[in-house]
Amino acid sequence: MDTIPKTHPRYKSLINREKITKAFDEGILAKAGLIAHGRGEAFDYLIGEETTSMAMKAIKTAAAMLVLAKNPVISINGNTVALVREEIVKLSEELNGKIEVNLFYRTEDRLKNIKKFFESNESIGKKINEGRIKLLGIEDANKKIPNLDSLRGKVSEEGIYSADVVLVPLEDGDRTEALINMGKKVISIDLNPLSRTAQKSTVTIVDELTRCIPLITKFVREYKHLNKKELYEIIEKYDNNQNLKEILHHIFNRLKNISL
Repeated sequence: MDTIPKTHPRYKSLINREKITKAFDEGILAKAGLIAHGRGEAFDYLIGEETTSMAMKAIKTAAAMLVLAKNPVISINGNTVALVREEIVKLSEELNGKIEVNLFYRTEDRLKNIKKFFESNESIGKKINEGRIKLLGIEDANKKIPNLDSLRGKVSEEGIYSADVVLVPLEDGDRTEALINMGKKVISIDLNPLSRTAQKSTVTIVDELTRCIPLITKFVREYKHLNKKELYEIIEKYDNNQNLKEILHHIFNRLKNISL
């Protein structure tokens, strides 16, 4: 990563690519995660590589929902770990400290490598050892999400299984639908507004992961000082389908107005 000059116009994107490929080399990321990252980058180009007003509306709604939740859980996969390990920990600390590893390509080696990656950061490792952060879904995935046959269906009873609100960074349509059918609220972060994840989620944040996680944390901190009525008003004003339509119009207008 030291070889990438900070003056490079694609600096942030190239750094993220380096993190993703390094995570693959270290056994944290599955091969399919490389493809998923590239697909996300393509959609980020389309929205303009910035957090749109539509995304901000979804972020604020998500923050209100997380503050009101009785048992919010942040679900993570290899891509999430590679890109926003520290940011996810900061967000979890503002909530109840619950982070659950949930993988489609689930292997014991990947689970061990993800746990090791978290603990390799001295500060994070200390928080895990002290119980301030709970890294679930590794040794305690003793429950199954109904009607979900993939290995993503293996979840922790303390975490996703009993959660009322689940934050799902990155595309995961079948699990999102299964969680909704369990009566849970699902907040997804997905750069593809046409995906099944985006269409089925309670709140869909169409934004890039490293941009929006710190923003969610910022608003969670702020919203802790609001009363419940104010938080419910934020949520009630939000319409996910309408927000997705506005994102698609935004992409359409950008493409229409681009001069080559």
